[in-house]
Amino acid sequence: MAKQTTPVQKNDRLTLNIEDLTHEGNGVGKIDGYPLFIPYALPGEKVNVHVVKVKKNFGFGKLLDVLEASPDRVEPPCNVFYKCGGCQIQHMSYPMQLDMKHNQVKNVMKKIAHLEHVPVHPVIGMEDPWRYRNKVAIPVGEHEDELITGFYRMRSHDIITDMDTCVVQDEVNDRMIEAVRRIADSLGISAYDEKTDRGVLRHIMVRTGQATSETMIVLITRTEKLPHQDKLIKELTETYPHVKSIAHNINNKRTNVIMGKKTHVIWGEEYIYDTIGDIRFAISAKSFYQVNPTQTKNLYDKALEYAQVGHKDIVIDAYCGIGTIALFLAQSAKKVYGVDVVSEAISDAKKNAHLNHIDNAEFYVGEAEKVMPWWQAQGLKPDVIVVDPPRKGCDEALLEAMTTMKPKRIVYVSCNPSTLARDLRILEDGGYETKEVQPVDMFPQSMHIECVTKLEIK
Repeated sequence: MAKQTTPVQKNDRLTLNIEDLTHEGNGVGKIDGYPLFIPYALPGEKVNVHVVKVKKNFGFGKLLDVLEASPDRVEPPCNVFYKCGGCQIQHMSYPMQLDMKHNQVKNVMKKIAHLEHVPVHPVIGMEDPWRYRNKVAIPVGEHEDELITGFYRMRSHDIITDMDTCVVQDEVNDRMIEAVRRIADSLGISAYDEKTDRGVLRHIMVRTGQATSETMIVLITRTEKLPHQDKLIKELTETYPHVKSIAHNINNKRTNVIMGKKTHVIWGEEYIYDTIGDIRFAISAKSFYQVNPTQTKNLYDKALEYAQVGHKDIVIDAYCGIGTIALFLAQSAKKVYGVDVVSEAISDAKKNAHLNHIDNAEFYVGEAEKVMPWWQAQGLKPDVIVVDPPRKGCDEALLEAMTTMKPKRIVYVSCNPSTLARDLRILEDGGYETKEVQPVDMFPQSMHIECVTKLEIK
């Protein structure tokens, strides 16, 4: 049997017209119907390409020159954008980013959920889609006998040496990373070297409360002791009064997981605080807290609108985390039950309920798919169920538990349109009707998109 040939070969140099975008943001050009995926190329552009990989049904090319540029092409403000990979679409105008994300959600609703008739509203974007992240964890290395901090070069563990700022980070976080690096360097604290498993400082993490401007610094080391701890604390706290908490986390394993199991506060408070809407949150070193509070408020407002919670309603919040959505819902509901598998998150949720004088929310540790059938056996009948699962979507047992409980409404908050569409199909087949989908741009300059979906019992 003759070997099937492709119309292009590796190392070919071609001129292509870009027709489309993939959901990863790569441009798509075709040679005799054979698609080539080109990072950083935009629809409507004519480009020169170097073919770097050829497979049976598609290939990949490297963008060499843009011969005719799209009007939506912009100059990325980040000087390491093409090295870093933390953001993927800074070269696109913001309206184009929102359009592309809107189309991505519409496509999965059609192809995976088979629900093309369901309205997908235009994406709720940001007025200023920069400097929105309230948390950064950045690796520490050494270059020419000096400490450096920077994200890893794309698809590697090499720190980008010429990175002095991150344009999606809160500027306070940027400044604090630089301050810790400078002070640690002056004190002779060494960087961790993952090749030799030697050295001290692995990562610096900074969190800032957007509404309060309170800052927490977490120093992650391989060693049990942090050298020159007192001098480091003194210089940081005397120079930067907004620092409210400094914690030390020990990670002595050979792993690419950032934080280890042991964390202790070495100066100041255990928590910093932030507010979203009327709700105040206590945030510890290990708390999961949304990194874009401005858009989180928009997301939760939409979830609240879709939930239509009345003062007689019982609500379940599966995957409740530190209680963010649950506490918003509790302001309108008779009772809210939250469940999450992470015990520290449930401790934080209870603390946040107490902090906001909310006494109609109860929180439980466990897997939602196991806890909910037990609740049902106890006679609990929810009017509304809210789910906000991780990227892999809902466990099938959880979807079954929801359809068995038969709430009037389900509100599905998702960070992955593909698993959302898959789960909506299952919920539709289980007796629910998808009413509308509202995408929210939580992570401008990246390919990620969050959605809130409203379902009602048929």
